[in-house]
Amino acid sequence: MADSSFDIVSKIDRQEIANAVNSAAREVGTRYDFKNVGAVLEQSGDDAILIKANTPERALAVLDVLQTWMVKRKVSLKHLDVPDEPKLSGKEYRLDIPLKEGISQEIAKKIGKIIRDEGPKSVRSQIQGDELRVQSKSRDDLQAIQNLLRGKDDLDVALQFTNYR
Repeated sequence: MADSSFDIVSKIDRQEIANAVNSAAREVGTRYDFKNVGAVLEQSGDDAILIKANTPERALAVLDVLQTWMVKRKVSLKHLDVPDEPKLSGKEYRLDIPLKEGISQEIAKKIGKIIRDEGPKSVRSQIQGDELRVQSKSRDDLQAIQNLLRGKDDLDVALQFTNYR
């Protein structure tokens, strides 16, 4: 019998991100506590989100609204690379938030080590660019690996399991 396998990837659903940004921007535009504070939320290109406000507290409040809408749209907050604090740019505070996609080599090695150490012994993993392929003869072992990785909160990347065969 042939081996079963699946791929571990970290992909962004750009349409859901755009929907979350547009909904959050609409809420920021209509909420009373954001009137006359210069609060702006927009998507700059495909791989970044820009937040502007006249105080750092307001910029962080807009970030909170964005994160709420991303959770409602079922987009992982691990895709956001949020800076520690807003930067002063002229008269306004800005938060440039790049989006993270793909699995870096060091995180892929960390995931491979978790699979080797804590998973069933019949499971093999292999790094392929910015994704991991996991193989085993038993589909039950592959599902155990998926459950194991879903339980790991210390990974700084949102994981999806695709190409299950």
